[in-house]
This record gives sequence, C-alpha cells and structure tokens, in this order.
Amino acid sequence: MTKYLYRILLIVFIPILNCIAVSAQEIPYNSDQLFQQARNQAFEKKNYPRAISLAKEALLKSPDYADIRIFLGRLYTWSNKPDSARAEFSRVLQGNPNYEDVYLAYGSLEFWNKSPDTALVLTNKGLSINSRSEDLLLLKARVLRDLNRVKEANLTLNELLSINPRNTIARSLSIQDGAFGSRNKIGISYDYVTFDKQFDKPWHLASLDYARQTAMGSITGRLNYANRFQTNATQFEVDFYPRISKTFYAYVNAAVSNDSGVFPKYRTGFSLYANLPAAFEAEAGFRMLDFGDKFWIYTASIGKYYKNYWFNLRTFLAPSNSSVSQSLALNVRYYFGGVDDYLSFGAGSGLSPDNQRNTLLYNIGNTYKLKSNNLSLGLRKSFNTSNIIGLRVAYENQEYFKDTRGNQVELGIAYMKRF
Repeated sequence: MTKYLYRILLIVFIPILNCIAVSAQEIPYNSDQLFQQARNQAFEKKNYPRAISLAKEALLKSPDYADIRIFLGRLYTWSNKPDSARAEFSRVLQGNPNYEDVYLAYGSLEFWNKSPDTALVLTNKGLSINSRSEDLLLLKARVLRDLNRVKEANLTLNELLSINPRNTIARSLSIQDGAFGSRNKIGISYDYVTFDKQFDKPWHLASLDYARQTAMGSITGRLNYANRFQTNATQFEVDFYPRISKTFYAYVNAAVSNDSGVFPKYRTGFSLYANLPAAFEAEAGFRMLDFGDKFWIYTASIGKYYKNYWFNLRTFLAPSNSSVSQSLALNVRYYFGGVDDYLSFGAGSGLSPDNQRNTLLYNIGNTYKLKSNNLSLGLRKSFNTSNIIGLRVAYENQEYFKDTRGNQVELGIAYMKRF
C-alpha cells in the first residue's frame, strides 16, 4: 500500500514542481532589476560584455531611463568603444540637456581619450547646472592641468576645497599644483636660534628668494644669509622642480657659499617623487654637503593625504666607514583652507641635511654620529589668496659633542607673495 501511495505522490507532484520552476524562470525582470544586475556584472565580476547586454535589455523596457543609458555609455567607455559611448551620451543630452551626470560621464570619456578641450566644454556646461558639483570641479581641475593651465586648475581646486575641505583627491592635487600654481613668487624669511649651553651668542638666519614657473617646472633662486659664531656668510642656492610626467616630478638643488665654516662650501641634492594611487606620495633621493670633506646622505619618504591632513614619514641615512647615522622625522599638516592654509607639527630624531640650523654638525660628527631630538609647531596662512604669512617655533635637544647635550630654540617668520 505504501509503495503505491509513494508512486501516486510522485506522479502528482513532480509535474507541479516542474511547472513552478518553469514559471519562476519565465518571470520577467523589470528595468531596475536588470540595471542592478548590470552593475553587479560590471563592478563585482568585471564582466563588461554581460553588463552591456543587461543594460541594453533594460533599455528595451525603458528607452528613456537616463541613468541606465549613461551607465551603458560608461560601459562602452571602459570597454574602449568611445564612439558607441558618445552615441549613448548624445542621446541622453537630446532628451535631458540639464542632466548633470551625463556631463560628468561624457567629459570623463573625452578627457580619457585625449580630447581635453572638448572635455572642458562639457565640464563647464555641467557646472553651469550645478556649480558646487565636487565631481565636476575635480574633473575640470584635471582637464586644466592636462592643458597646462595650472593656475586655473589651482583656483578650481581651491573652489572645491572651500566646498569640501576633506576631499582627499583635491587636497593631493592642490599640493602638487602649489609649487606650480603661480607664475611668480617672492619670499623673505628670518630665523632666530638661541642656545642654553652650546653657544653664547644666538644665530641669525635669513633668506630672500624668487620663484618662476617655466614650461619645464618651477625654478627658485635663493640668497641665504647667516650670522654664526659672530661670523657673517652668504650662500646662493637654486631649487628646480621639473615635471616629468603626470606621475613623476623631481627636486634638484645646488648651492655654493663663501664660508665653509658657516654654510657648506657646496651643496647638491636630488629627489624623485611619485604621485601614487589613493593619495600617496613616495620619494627617494640624496643630498651632498661639502665642507672640504664630502658627506653623502640618502633619503626616502612616504606621504599620505587623508581628508584635511597630510602625513609624511622621512628618513635620512648618512653612511661612514664606521657606522650609518640615521634620522627619522614625522611631519603632519592640518589644512583648514587652500594649499597655503595649514597648521603643522613635526617630531624627529637625528640630523637632517635639509635643516639649515644644524648642517654644520655633519662636519663635527664625522667620526661620531651625534644624536638629537626635536619638536616643531608652525602656522601658514594666506590672505587675499596671494599673500602668505608663515610662523614657526622649534625645540631641539642636540648632542654637539660626544655625551654633551644642549637645548636650542628657534623662532621663525616668513612672508611670501604670489603673482
């Protein structure tokens, strides 16, 4: 009896289950569901052909669904089919000429396909609809940089940062353009250094510089003055920041002095910088100080922009016959405005060849690696965009002979004018 009942149940229910399965397969998806499936295929599985197929199917059901058509255009962009992408974007514009998103997608396509002039026109049209669009402002800044209109790019980035100071990408680009954003810059600075033990008289350091933006990058001429050990000396210095590509730029330095007891007689330096993804920056290079004997110091650093902050960790390595002198420094900036508006904090140990106060200690520490610890605080503020004031206070506990330490305090002020 049980055997016959089991057979009857199979005969009755299997066809029913098959019908349910067939019906489930035949349930049509609406355009929103197909759109979501297309996004999943594109972003999760990187299957652009399948995503394109699903987007087309969705548009058969809803031909005027602008978001899906823009997404289809983006899929064609990512699939290196610019003509197909342009056709989709143009169709959206015919029916939705005031739709902000299409200008961002269309402008990005033209920018990536080496048509920055067209990209700029599209981006400006989008900004005429929404002047506070962060995505469009960021795209415009990138297009202007590509056109070598760096000053305009910098103004656009400052506009974006005034809307959202935590935009990390804009902050990173604004710092890169900060060295190149103005055609000319003049600056003057003064530092006063006092000691509790090492020297009876304070040191006075001053500099006057002029920077000029060229087609190859920024070049700065600087005249440094120092009064140390009651001796006056001058140093002439040149900094050059050649732009190599969108990813790489460099720092090249050379200096000469009339008194190797106050400044190094000669100084040279080189660093290669790389702008990395996720707002990281890396650097590697060297410095050479010549006091009669040459001292080679190697450096590497890693930087990161995060919201309003910039973090930088740097090391200097100075090898000798007996050992390697190592310094480590952490610098943090908190930006509360544009590229020239920030609070800074620094902490480190060891000597730095980029610190004019203590470069002489490389000569004193030729046979013994001198130790030091330092802290610094700074403020940089711009007024009317082109006028910049800088203030700085620093403390250092410095070993100036073996097992002999002293404290020194530095007060600094600077003024810069961009034009």
